[in-house]
Amino acid sequence: MQSNVGLIIEEKAADIGNFIVGRLLPFRQKRAVGPFVFIDHMGPTCLAEYENVDVLPHPHIGLSTLTYLLDGAIFHRDNLGNAIEIKPGEVNWMTAGNGIVHSERTPEYLRREDKYLHGFQIWVGLPKELEQSEPSFHHINKEDIPTWEENNIKFKLIAGSIDGRKSSVPVHCPLYFLEIRTEAKQTIGIGDKLFGEVGMYVLKGTISIDGKEYGSHQLLVAKEARLCEFETNGETTVFLFGGEPFPEERFMFWNFVNSDKELIERAKSDWKDQNLESFPKIPGDDKEFVPLPDLPNFKAK
Repeated sequence: MQSNVGLIIEEKAADIGNFIVGRLLPFRQKRAVGPFVFIDHMGPTCLAEYENVDVLPHPHIGLSTLTYLLDGAIFHRDNLGNAIEIKPGEVNWMTAGNGIVHSERTPEYLRREDKYLHGFQIWVGLPKELEQSEPSFHHINKEDIPTWEENNIKFKLIAGSIDGRKSSVPVHCPLYFLEIRTEAKQTIGIGDKLFGEVGMYVLKGTISIDGKEYGSHQLLVAKEARLCEFETNGETTVFLFGGEPFPEERFMFWNFVNSDKELIERAKSDWKDQNLESFPKIPGDDKEFVPLPDLPNFKAK
């Protein structure tokens, strides 16, 4: 029987300033999975008392960001005035639309002690008609994330909709981001509940598909979502994400995503010039910012 695994993407290190993450998307052979255009796996790592996450104020357009933590804490601020700490099991959902600026830092009370950090930073493209919408931000508490158990398999629907269940995260297009945990060997046939394109990330343990074993730090992209079936080999945690791809191509430069390259070029110019009408300062975090990357010959792709 031919395998349903169409592509295997190995997690690769990426430097986001003073922190190294494992980048899963985009990949040269696969720029997106459904509406998901960017996925970073943060950690797991222990930061010493002198090490802190300080992602300085930076802009986005044309996308929604999803931050989901498994361990640790990050303090979010944005130019809409939101200032909130995100903890394990919670979700920060920020829609950039026509432009937003935010920062992510270690909370003040943790900055002088050892701490752990583990989670995901995800970008989801916006439907074309919403790429120029007004920006917004939502924080979703962990008790508002749907969880359930079937046949000793634990499910958590972090975002989107699946099989009649819906997450509280206010997504803008058909998608799903699902956590699956098992403590013993299990066969999981879930393809009849999926749609569009689907990717699978093995966080812990191993899985088997058509007799072949796959471990952590690998992103598997299925040829057909409806054929998604796998076997966990004991205590295992996997994440499934996907949904309907957009009919138009999405282009990306740095933190900007859009179906229109001219809007990306405009955002580049506005951020370089620190145009405060397009990208206002963040209340309480307005002293620093990440400069536009010096890539003069690099265009959105």
